[in-house]
Amino acid sequence: MKLTREIKTAILVIASILLFIWGYSFLKGRDLFTNYKTLYVEYDNVEDLSQSAPVTLNGLGIGKVNKITINETTGRLLVELQLKTDFPISKTSKAALYSPSLIGGKQIKIIPNLADKDPAVDGQTLEATIELGLTESLGGKIEPIEQKLNLMLANINTLVGGLNNVLDKKGQEDLKKSLSELSQTMEQFHRASGSLNSILDTNKAQINGVVANFNKMSSNFNKISDSLSKADLGKTIRNLNQTLTKVDGIMANLNSGKGSAGKLLNDDALYNNLAKTSKELELLLQDVRLYPTRYVNVSLFGKKNKPYVSPVKDANTTDKK
Repeated sequence: MKLTREIKTAILVIASILLFIWGYSFLKGRDLFTNYKTLYVEYDNVEDLSQSAPVTLNGLGIGKVNKITINETTGRLLVELQLKTDFPISKTSKAALYSPSLIGGKQIKIIPNLADKDPAVDGQTLEATIELGLTESLGGKIEPIEQKLNLMLANINTLVGGLNNVLDKKGQEDLKKSLSELSQTMEQFHRASGSLNSILDTNKAQINGVVANFNKMSSNFNKISDSLSKADLGKTIRNLNQTLTKVDGIMANLNSGKGSAGKLLNDDALYNNLAKTSKELELLLQDVRLYPTRYVNVSLFGKKNKPYVSPVKDANTTDKK
């Protein structure tokens, strides 16, 4: 079967039209032979978001912005997202408008909700959110700083004006004089510091010796402290208390006349007997001294013993009774 010229021409025209449509779509970034998913998101302000802006998921490009239209009723902007991915985007995922860099334009990133397993269908509208970029964040932080800086400058101007009013000619002269005296004081302090350094250098050996002695004393004190901590001071104090209690008991017994020692201390008759015995012993010794022959009789020729005569009290002695 032969094709006529008209059929060939018609086939060529149809092929040219299809090729033109495919080329136009390809130049616009849409492949006719690829299955795309179309999702929507609404913003109050897209902030110069351009068509064909990238759409990313965790930094990976999965599509682009296909079209931006204005809702005539609400005035909001409807953004059509053309996505090409096998990742299951859930219905509760969010579409965030953000700035990836300082000089780059706005982009949209999908924030998936991995806990939701219900995937979004073609034509569904996602929840919109806006993330501040670096420029907006810096602008928000710089604005309060600028306000505080302006307030501080105003306070500085007020302070300078007050100083100009207070510091008249006499005040300025007094201030200069005070600064001069302060300079002299600092100079004297510097000299004193130099003298102190010289004294320290001269007596460095003595200071080192004092420090060494102090360290030795501290070491000895530590040893004494260790010895005291090891000693059972509580037991020693308890024993001392018991001994003192016993001594108090003994002294009480002595004062009350109990026991032999108590009776010796408190019996007047015993004292008188001891005094009388001492006196008689004194008389005996005196008689022996004056008349020794009465007590020691040595006879070489057999002389008879003289009869005993009671001793007479010495005239120089007196009876102390």
